[in-house]
Amino acid sequence: MSRLFQEIAKAAAGGWAVRVTVIRAEGSAPRGPGAGMTVTATGLDGTVGGGALEFDAIAEARKIGAAGEGAWPRAVRTYPLGPRLGQCCGGSVRLLFERYAGTDALALDDASGQDDLDGGLIVRPLDGGTPPIILRDRKQIGRDWPLSLSRAVKDMLSGARRREAALVPGGKGRPDWFVEPLAPGAIPLYLYGAGHVGRAIVAVMRGLPFRIIWVDTAAERFPDDVPEDVTRLVAAQPETVAAGAPAGAFHAVMTYSHPLDLSICHAVLARGVFGYLGLIGSATKKTRFVRRLSELGIADATIARMTCPIGIAGIAGKEPAVIAVGFVAQILQIAAARDSTCTARKNSL
Repeated sequence: MSRLFQEIAKAAAGGWAVRVTVIRAEGSAPRGPGAGMTVTATGLDGTVGGGALEFDAIAEARKIGAAGEGAWPRAVRTYPLGPRLGQCCGGSVRLLFERYAGTDALALDDASGQDDLDGGLIVRPLDGGTPPIILRDRKQIGRDWPLSLSRAVKDMLSGARRREAALVPGGKGRPDWFVEPLAPGAIPLYLYGAGHVGRAIVAVMRGLPFRIIWVDTAAERFPDDVPEDVTRLVAAQPETVAAGAPAGAFHAVMTYSHPLDLSICHAVLARGVFGYLGLIGSATKKTRFVRRLSELGIADATIARMTCPIGIAGIAGKEPAVIAVGFVAQILQIAAARDSTCTARKNSL
């Protein structure tokens, strides 16, 4: 299921919702392409940058939502971030407004499949009149699509191009198209342990570019109010979950048991295709784990990729909320460094 369309459908249950998305940003803009918010007659979820820009965009979205004209109405507005908006950013932002009735979003959610992590794309022309297309396979590419769009989509689906929000020119006399991932930029984060620190981490991660898979050995170990965007996974042997995680996933290990922590760390390190492995604990715990992992046959260079203690340096507090903030800051730094490396490699090709 697509979380994006689930959120839109929930917002549109009262009649309509307008999704506002940044499709182009130039100069010093507050948010980049793909950032979005969902606006209803009385509510708002998300942000396109705040300030006067967002104030104007909300008003425009409600105007479009109340009008309800035509099938799949869309509109594009360009906002210079200058004196008219009372902002001194100096850039400009182009926004796409899309009106959804409740049934529209539900139908798209059904069409999006069972999981939004498998690389699907949302594709649509800017001129409206047709529903967004949920694209998962090159066979779905339309024969009458602009060549530039077909190429962009093929490259994203094949992995030759990063799957990210993109405004694609339609060519002379034809509308431009907007493409975005069904699950934009979400790094899988496997969080092992539903104790105090695990709960504190979940509490501070709303809105961040991670998809949390929260793992523990028994259902009763989880709180009653697990957020909707967090996947709760009960596993008698969490190390089997770790061994089957997708390549590049982040792992944070903080269970109630040191032997269980060791088994999970061993599974992650033995496979070796992770983006981050963090183990909660002291320097003494790390020394013991390094020795045991080495005895289990893990190479020293691989063990060195394990982070313990977790969190950025300079924060000494041991309260769960303090540990959580330090940890989240650390994985955001690592994710940003990984993105920079990917961009550098792409530019060198």
